[in-house]
Amino acid sequence: MKLAILSRAPHAYSTQRLRAAAIDRGHDVKVLNTLKFAIDLSSDEPDLQFRGKPLSSYDAVLPRIGSSITYFGTAVVRQFEQMDVYTPNTANGIMNARDKLRATQILSRHNIGMPATAFVRNRADVRPAIERVGGAPVVIKLLEGTQGIGVILAPQVKVAEAIIETLHSTNQNVLIQSFISESRGRDIRALVIGDRVVAAMRRTAAGDEFRSNVHRGGSVEPVELTPEYERAAVRSAQIMGLRVAGVDMLEGNDGPLVMEVNSSPGLQGIETATKLDVAGAIIDYISGEVAFPDIDVRQRLSVSTGYGVAELHVHAGADIVGNTLGESGLLERDITVLTINRGTSVIPNPKRSQVLEAEDRLLCFGKMEEMRSMIPTRRRRAKVRRLPKQPRLES
Repeated sequence: MKLAILSRAPHAYSTQRLRAAAIDRGHDVKVLNTLKFAIDLSSDEPDLQFRGKPLSSYDAVLPRIGSSITYFGTAVVRQFEQMDVYTPNTANGIMNARDKLRATQILSRHNIGMPATAFVRNRADVRPAIERVGGAPVVIKLLEGTQGIGVILAPQVKVAEAIIETLHSTNQNVLIQSFISESRGRDIRALVIGDRVVAAMRRTAAGDEFRSNVHRGGSVEPVELTPEYERAAVRSAQIMGLRVAGVDMLEGNDGPLVMEVNSSPGLQGIETATKLDVAGAIIDYISGEVAFPDIDVRQRLSVSTGYGVAELHVHAGADIVGNTLGESGLLERDITVLTINRGTSVIPNPKRSQVLEAEDRLLCFGKMEEMRSMIPTRRRRAKVRRLPKQPRLES
């Protein structure tokens, strides 16, 4: 395959390892500076230019987008997607992971264990938020910090209030999170590729430092994850829309607590700790997936007039509870069920014999009017009223 690695650091360890792994496997690989692209939307077929010239065709692109160029970098990745070039990490996935608040909001909907978190802006809301996450000590995080930068441990409520007030005064947005004391300055980094964890390491903070990042002097060691930790890591990456990701987890008393999902995980620490060819595993995965570029399903399927994608919630007491998909009447109403979300599990491409249960969430494609008719009246789309004969104007 012909592979483009988007990176502004061609001599960085991760970029060099990915390039070498691709060459070793006989692929044609180029490292391209993300900022040297230009998006051309003037022609009938939108295209990309690189260093002022039309970009040659590529089978796949591997984004290594730094936090300082997130907006432009994801725009370039999105354009590759529109050109049907395969990428393991979509622009939306990268954006989701880069914003800690957005990531927390998305993961919290899917029953992923995480430290208790609050987000406030009003000064009067700070102390109640600290109390809701369990009180001091608390961890204060900048929304777009990396490598442990912008992560502060506040031992007392008044200290936390002063730090948050100072950061807010400089227009910084912060998260307030509970401090997981049982983790004792340790966390786990799981490297997820596709639907499996290919390598994992435990990071331990140096001295009195509570941040375990390698860039902060933390030490690393290989670790064998339990099925519970593997499931949490893989589900978190997939929910975020990432097929290559580093998932950071704390070891809580009740199981894994996901802290962060990284869309451009560094490879030096985990390859050093595990002695595994993680870069090679990434290249092998991309090589096997190039025939199936990621598609914005809602964008593609919604093009048909009157049709679209929607999620239907099977409420307790609904007529279709206990029936199979074939008996539910959905197919007769021109509604196809793509997946069934049941608790923390997903049933893809369900068969007609699949029995529906209360609280199932059905991801469907079909006639929008038919799907709207299945929503309780209070949630139906309101009709647009006619303009009154004499509109009341504000003075």
